[in-house]
Amino acid sequence: MRTMIIILGGFLLFAVCIGTARLLGGAATMGIAVKVFITIWLVLAGINMWVGVAQAGYSVTEELPIFLLIFSLPAATALFIWWKSS
Repeated sequence: MRTMIIILGGFLLFAVCIGTARLLGGAATMGIAVKVFITIWLVLAGINMWVGVAQAGYSVTEELPIFLLIFSLPAATALFIWWKSS
């Protein structure tokens, strides 16, 4: 359940980045918004992985698939939407 909430948070962060890009500059800033989102989301997913390893006691090999899932779903969606809008 926690993983789904974090993934949902990623989609919410993506929506905020896209909304900000549309307010500031329209379609021209869409690529910048996607790059900023992916960078921020990579850091946040990495922090989540660190918490799982350092605080919850999981090993890196146990936590790595969860990290990949948490990072890749919103990031792939962002890249797909950016690619379709270009």
